[in-house]
Amino acid sequence: MTVRAKFKVTGTSQREHWDKQKGPIHDIELSPVTSGSIENEAFYAATPGGAIKLSTVNDDAATQFVLGAEYYVDFEKA
Repeated sequence: MTVRAKFKVTGTSQREHWDKQKGPIHDIELSPVTSGSIENEAFYAATPGGAIKLSTVNDDAATQFVLGAEYYVDFEKA
């Protein structure tokens, strides 16, 4: 079974990697959506709290997370 949630990017930042050749570390923070549409209110009713924090050294991956944008997150047993 897959559980789907909807999260919004609430923060993005960069910090220096200890190995400067790898470039910066990108940190992305996401929180469950709370309002803005009927769909968001339905997701909020199922997931009223939580947080996702990601870190990557992959610049291309980091640019996919736009501040304020909303993303579906699917949880499926591996």
